[in-house]
Amino acid sequence: MSRFKGAQSILPIIGVVVIWEVVARLDLVPAYMFPPFSMVMVKMYHLMASGVLEDNFVASLARVLAGFALGSAAGISMGILMGCKETMNRSLHPIFSLLYPIPVLGWAPLLMIWVGINDLLPVMLIFICSFFPLLYNTITGIKGIDRDVIQAARVLGASDKTILTTVILPLAVPNIFTGLRLEAGMAWRVVIAAEMVAIPTGIGALLMRSESLLQVDVIIVCLIVLSLMCLLFERMFRYGETRLTYKWRG
Repeated sequence: MSRFKGAQSILPIIGVVVIWEVVARLDLVPAYMFPPFSMVMVKMYHLMASGVLEDNFVASLARVLAGFALGSAAGISMGILMGCKETMNRSLHPIFSLLYPIPVLGWAPLLMIWVGINDLLPVMLIFICSFFPLLYNTITGIKGIDRDVIQAARVLGASDKTILTTVILPLAVPNIFTGLRLEAGMAWRVVIAAEMVAIPTGIGALLMRSESLLQVDVIIVCLIVLSLMCLLFERMFRYGETRLTYKWRG
């Protein structure tokens, strides 16, 4: 059954690749405008062999990991605080409600002035991108817990710390991991956008250089890398959620 599901997942991708290759080989469009899949793979190999793809990928990955880790940690911590303490929630919720609707890239001009055009700029943008969704997902997860369950634990003599670690967090985990999965992909989109606008290194910068030189094959390679990283991060968090909830349920 698992093999059948795996085939169902991979066959459509193979079909798209075959159609792509065949259509490109018909020369209906110049190859430099719409290169065959095989040519894109050859270009990817050359970019990897020369170190160009590796250098730019590592730069983007470091920014994503730094911004996402800091933003997620801050969002989850603040979400736990606001979810458990109603006074904090009432005090801070209006402030965050005003800031949350601002598009992430809307902060870019201000951050360019404050932190300059350097590696800290995309990190800060990813921090903002990750902070707010994790904040609200954590609050929603905690607010959705049945109060009777918490009260029962308190009646049985559990301390606030014990209730947090054994009741609140395990029950809020699905919401938290939903936010992590969604924002992992968004973090990659934000770093690409930031690099395209202001940073000279990274996958986004490689995209912009390729566009100016009409290197469509390099652009497609960058998009493939972006797609694979978004998928990988999503699968990693899905696996982490499964392992963590299994441990707590056990």
